[in-house]
Amino acid sequence: MNNCAIIHEFINYLKFEKHFSDHTAKCYSADLEQFCQFLSGHAGHTGEGGQNQSWPNETNSSTATQTETYIEKLLLELATDTARAYLADLNQKNYSKSTTARKLATLRSFYKFLHKRNYVEGNPVLGIRTPKQDKHLPRFLEYSEVQKLLSTPPCDDWLGSRDRAILETLYSTGLRVSELVGLNMDDVDFLGEVIHVRGKGKKERITPVSASALQAIQHYLEFRNKKVAGNPGFESKVLFVNKHGKRLSARSVRRKMDKYLEMAGLDPRISPHTLRHSFATHMLNNGADLRSVQELLGHQSLSTTQIYTHLTTKKLKEVYDEAHPRQQQ
Repeated sequence: MNNCAIIHEFINYLKFEKHFSDHTAKCYSADLEQFCQFLSGHAGHTGEGGQNQSWPNETNSSTATQTETYIEKLLLELATDTARAYLADLNQKNYSKSTTARKLATLRSFYKFLHKRNYVEGNPVLGIRTPKQDKHLPRFLEYSEVQKLLSTPPCDDWLGSRDRAILETLYSTGLRVSELVGLNMDDVDFLGEVIHVRGKGKKERITPVSASALQAIQHYLEFRNKKVAGNPGFESKVLFVNKHGKRLSARSVRRKMDKYLEMAGLDPRISPHTLRHSFATHMLNNGADLRSVQELLGHQSLSTTQIYTHLTTKKLKEVYDEAHPRQQQ
């Protein structure tokens, strides 16, 4: 499917002009592939565009080119009703509302791009309403639970000290896991007590980091630097590396966290992102203003940060009770 010219052009636009990450670009690509497969089946089922065609398994270049041309024609001639049928098909297959909304957003972006490049006269999905989302408040850890988790990794070897530094950094800064694994050695300013972060869309920001996290990083580096010596395959510029000296992946961070959650006896459904939620919630509970937390999290819109205000009800009740003490019976 990626050989379809207009989709290939769109993915390159996301990566090289919008500076989306490879992971995000792959998600857009997968959504469009699924949509194209639906279009191919829908057109064949309804008799549109000739006989039903699917992705070719043959290596014959002529067959592949014909299929790509056919798919491109379906994309460029998309009717709004066909797009609605696609969403209905997702609903019938029990996709969640959030997943359906994401796939619709992919189509909106794609057709906005096609319209901007004069491939289509209008955006056929622009008027389709996004499915109303079920609101789920993000889970966060109590302070005592955070401390229990952070103290679980051992500090007497280089991998344990690395894991302690990772957890301390995630909670101390509220970084996304993708941002954490992307850190390099020179991104940590020990003197200034800040970290230089490359966030979504390659947007950079500077975030403070706690003394305890810096100490954990420094302790890890004492082990790590010994590993670098005499190891030519070691990625010396990367901050958090795996046992082979290569940049750690986000999936590896999740596996490590699962291990320590089990050791600490905490809820196994907790994810690394939960530490980000915990960071934001604890900041607000301790008096930080919403705009500051927005900056620290790297949120583009304040509305994204506002969800955390719903998590601070306990703190608001405490403040209220202090101002309005209950009458003694």
